[in-house]
Amino acid sequence: MVFLISNELAEGEQNTLNVMVIGGGGREHALALHLNKSRHVGRILCVPGNAGTAQIGENFDLPVSDFASLARLAHEHDVDLTVVGPEAPLCDGIVDHFEAEGLRIFGPSKAAARIEGDKAYAKQLMKSAHIPAPEGRSFDHFEEARTFIASREAGVVIKASGLAAGKGVFVCSDPADALVALEKIMVAREFGEAGDSVVVEELVKGQELSVLALVDDRTIYVLEPAQDHKQFGDGDVGPNTGGMGAYSPAPIATPELLDTIQREVFVPIVDALRREGAPYRGVLYAGLMLTPGGPKVLEFNCRFGDPETQVVLPRLESDLYEMLSAVVDGKLIDLDLRWTPKTAVGVVMAAGGYPGVYEKGKTIEGLSDLQGQEDVFVYQAGTKQIEHVTVTNGGRVLCVTGIGDDVASAQRRAYEAVDTIKFDSAYCRRDIGNKAIARPV
Repeated sequence: MVFLISNELAEGEQNTLNVMVIGGGGREHALALHLNKSRHVGRILCVPGNAGTAQIGENFDLPVSDFASLARLAHEHDVDLTVVGPEAPLCDGIVDHFEAEGLRIFGPSKAAARIEGDKAYAKQLMKSAHIPAPEGRSFDHFEEARTFIASREAGVVIKASGLAAGKGVFVCSDPADALVALEKIMVAREFGEAGDSVVVEELVKGQELSVLALVDDRTIYVLEPAQDHKQFGDGDVGPNTGGMGAYSPAPIATPELLDTIQREVFVPIVDALRREGAPYRGVLYAGLMLTPGGPKVLEFNCRFGDPETQVVLPRLESDLYEMLSAVVDGKLIDLDLRWTPKTAVGVVMAAGGYPGVYEKGKTIEGLSDLQGQEDVFVYQAGTKQIEHVTVTNGGRVLCVTGIGDDVASAQRRAYEAVDTIKFDSAYCRRDIGNKAIARPV
């Protein structure tokens, strides 16, 4: 393990720090689980957490939007570092609030997080920074957007401009379908205020790639890449979801491609944010489409991806607390990380009906059969405990991650574990990892 940061611990100083994780999904369970392995961390507080985080630390039932109560909790429990999982509190300014209270927190400011919270703004910023992206236009009025879409002959992508939990994106090969999607966003208001404006983009073809980078304003450190599967059904069909699975590393992400992405995507966008008066500090996630003409940015996110986190962190052999602290303290230039060469494949198990209406409270069986297995991680997301029984409590219930020497062995282990777990009407895609396995060597 190589760390150039001065982090020698005196005798008796190990495992003494309290860390708080904000959020209650699979990403937050992964962050808590891997922070718990740190030689620095003694106690983990999770807000609100889930049944999985309750096994690692202590859950606190507070709204993630109540910044005053969260800051008070951090002060009362002498929290050394707060790590924010979901995008909503970041876009609402939790980092600004905590820093004003003198609290250490990992994540970008409200101004910098706008790159995810306002897709129209992000589109304009990418254009000004000459970042390769699909051509597109933003609209604040339904009739103007409808007229523009009706004039198109090719397919388009319609995006609610605000935060919609990964569900406000419609990929429409037929402009007629795009008009239906537009009505859902701007007329039926299925995504609330997120649909006050929309972005209409050209439909580009290729494979998607998720690349996350640590940024401390001046320094950029690209993490191991992952490939997400956003659409609901096998073969990338059906509606977009929050993510149905992922794998890391992504064989399609060659060293040369990652160099190009750092040079043509991350460097110019970080520079553009600084010029905007919004220096970036945190993790910056670029969702890209690898087209025949090169990588194009579909979106930027201001936080760790979900389910990408559940396949990237199992491959991290360095100390996660030290990694996050290097960003918070502006010492990213001194950071070096070590990764296992093994592959991680994560499969999301969802409640029946997701991404639409689904039931909660279904008993989950088989979790105990997988405890202690080094080649499987079961990250809980939409779960809670009722009288010592774990039940479903959300749309994406679990992310089951298998570890193997290659994609095929990791995929096999993940699905063996998936088949061990049972709950009523459980659904998962059965092709997570197939793209990498089918890729020519």
